[in-house]
Amino acid sequence: MERVTISDLPMTQEELVAVAHGMPLVLGEPAKARIAASRALLDEAMSSGDAIYGLSTRVGHGKDTRVPREELEQLQQFLVASHGGAFGPLLDRTVVRAAMAVRVCGMARGGSGASPAAADTLLAMLNAGVHPVLHSRGSVGAADISPMAGIAQVAVGTGTAEFRGEVLPGAEALHRAGIEPLRLQGRDGLALISANGVSIGHGALVLARAARTARAADQAVVLSIEATRGNPSGFSAPVAAAKPYPGQVAAAAHLYELLKGSELLTRDGPRSVQDALSFRVVPQVHGAFREFLATAGRAVDTELNSASDNPLIDVESGSVLSNGNFHPMVLAIAFDALRVALVHVGQLSERRMSHLWNALMAAMKSGPPPGNRGPDAAPGMQLRYAGSACYTELRLLAAPATLDSTVLDVGVEDHATGAMLSVRTTEQALCLLEDLLAIEVLLAADLSRVSPPGTLGAGASAVLGLTAEAATGAGSAADVHRNLRERFPGN
Repeated sequence: MERVTISDLPMTQEELVAVAHGMPLVLGEPAKARIAASRALLDEAMSSGDAIYGLSTRVGHGKDTRVPREELEQLQQFLVASHGGAFGPLLDRTVVRAAMAVRVCGMARGGSGASPAAADTLLAMLNAGVHPVLHSRGSVGAADISPMAGIAQVAVGTGTAEFRGEVLPGAEALHRAGIEPLRLQGRDGLALISANGVSIGHGALVLARAARTARAADQAVVLSIEATRGNPSGFSAPVAAAKPYPGQVAAAAHLYELLKGSELLTRDGPRSVQDALSFRVVPQVHGAFREFLATAGRAVDTELNSASDNPLIDVESGSVLSNGNFHPMVLAIAFDALRVALVHVGQLSERRMSHLWNALMAAMKSGPPPGNRGPDAAPGMQLRYAGSACYTELRLLAAPATLDSTVLDVGVEDHATGAMLSVRTTEQALCLLEDLLAIEVLLAADLSRVSPPGTLGAGASAVLGLTAEAATGAGSAADVHRNLRERFPGN
């Protein structure tokens, strides 16, 4: 795939992630036609003299105040200039690119009434590598207005952008890229800022990472169960079929695949009739993570390919409709729920560490483990307490982001979704979960060195190999952990 084309088919998350990582984006003819038709209907409605929110009226609490025709362009410029009040850590370039692509895709659905020039300018910026510098705090989740305004400001030749590794004034970045600043027409300003580009785009990137984390969690489990010589019967296909949640079936199948070749799958393999719940209920808990990963995925797909503008320019009915489609409630709640599910995955990991620790202490009654006695010796054992601290921090992130909205703009904006915060917090939780899983892997590797478990399956052997690579040249347990995290989860 050399480029992504927005046309009649829905844009996929895979395509969006590809654009976020640098793939060019273009509009197909059907998308161009929808944008033009939407704009034509808006012009027709405007000529009728009807009140149109954000075009012939002011916005927010000024919704019932009419704007003189000679001030329409000035209003759009003011909207872009006045709504960029974000601050805090900068968003990653991939998130910025994803947000821009999401807004183009939304325009291509035909409901925004934006001019073709607005979409063309965003595309030109994307494909030339003009990336607005956006701060991460500014959206309450009723459209990501502040960060999206940062994109719009660069499009019109203000704001700040990164271009070829250099941070520049927006006008200079456009000039170097050979792009003319956008002149706002109609409701271009509102169309550019009143969208959930960051929440949706970042959401797609987080979900791609979460899918890798789900597989890594299974890998950590198989090394731990091999190191403790546990009983994998709970991972079998008949057990999964008896309670056929798709996520549980997928988790069990992956776990069993990773165990292929292990002596645990032979008749004489397991030492116990059944293990502690932190081993036995892995398919159920990892399956729940996959279930809510799928739920969040459906929400991102829907938001990505929806017309979420207010007002909605509905070409089919010839109507301009005030609405609340800019409110990504399902997406926001889905990421809150996904975060709870992934914390449960982390809880199992932390509980398994206790069993690994007990087994390691029992195996070391006759003395410390063989080999290097330096600061990088037994890194998993050294990091056990850090793993407990990591879980405590992870658990705090399970709190919902969607229930703490405030009342804004003279009471007109009295509900918000917290979508952008929910997505960002989920990414933070994923990072902590991956840190925790890496410590579990290192602790299981420590046990495997002190008390070799016998013939390992392919999954455990591969992860054990990663720990050996991570230890090469390391000077401390922290170095080993950092080196492992560069490899686990993989891309």
